Amino acid sequence: MSKPSGELSFEKALAELEKIVTRMESGELSLEEALATHKRGLELARLCQGRLEAAQQQVKVLEGEVLKPLSAAAEPGEGD
Repeated sequence: MSKPSGELSFEKALAELEKIVTRMESGELSLEEALATHKRGLELARLCQGRLEAAQQQVKVLEGEVLKPLSAAAEPGEGD
């Protein structure tokens, strides 16, 4: 297989995972190949999930800096 999981970008990990799914669905792998491929697929799935969760957390932090809760917004008519 390719690079260790930690060195892959999300996009490359996802592309490799998609190839693994295709290979597994083909039914042409030996038992040993299927097990090794399944293990790599799990590693990639965990990597992608972790990267997605990190990105989601970053979005929440960024939105928290910019967006204010609706209750904190000025009521219409105030300051007139």
